[in-house]
Amino acid sequence: MTALPDWPDGTVTVLSTGGGAPHAIPLSTALRSGPATIHFALGLRRESLARLREDPRCALTVLAAGVAVTALGAATVVDENDRVAFVRLDVEEVQDHGQPTFALDDGVRWHWTDDDAAAGDAEVRATLKRI
Repeated sequence: MTALPDWPDGTVTVLSTGGGAPHAIPLSTALRSGPATIHFALGLRRESLARLREDPRCALTVLAAGVAVTALGAATVVDENDRVAFVRLDVEEVQDHGQPTFALDDGVRWHWTDDDAAAGDAEVRATLKRI
C-alpha cells in the first residue's frame, strides 16, 4: 500500500459513508497520524457517525496543494466527549488521483466566522494530535 501523503492542518476533506444511499460530508479536522492512519472528529449527532457505527467502511478524499488522494478503510471511534466523537481511520488502500496533466495549487479556502466555533475547533485539533 502507498503511504498517505502529508497535508496542511485545516484542509477540507470529504468523508463518504455507506449504510444506505452514499453520504458525503466535508470535514476540517482530518489529520494524518501515520503512514496508514488518519484521525478526525465528528459531532455526536452527525448522520455520518451513526453510519460508521453500523458499518465502519468509508472513504476520505483529500484535496490540497499537491495532494489528490482517497483513503479507503475502516473507522473506529476511539474516544468521545460531550460534543464530538474522535475517530481513527485505518487505511487499507490509498487511491492517488494525481495526473501529470494537472496540478492542484490549493485546497478549499475557508475560515471560522464564530469565535466560539474557532475555539472549539482548536480544542478538537489538540485532542486529535494527542490521540
